[in-house]
Amino acid sequence: MSDRAAIFETVTGLIQPFNKKGVALSDATTFQHDLEWDSLTVMDFVAAIEDDFDIIITMNMQAEIETVGQLVDAVQKLKDA
Repeated sequence: MSDRAAIFETVTGLIQPFNKKGVALSDATTFQHDLEWDSLTVMDFVAAIEDDFDIIITMNMQAEIETVGQLVDAVQKLKDA
């Protein structure tokens, strides 16, 4: 399994408790439209991602991340930095 695939698995696992509508997850799944998350849910989820991967996602990065795939790529970039 590639690093990206492993990160995708972990990210989708962390999404599940917040996935109230049971949306099927893919790289193209959006947090705002598909999952219909509010800002509080986003903050809780970002905290879970940061804790799990031991990284910090800046507010600027958060503003640019709209899909699961973008988040996976950002996590991979931060882990490799």
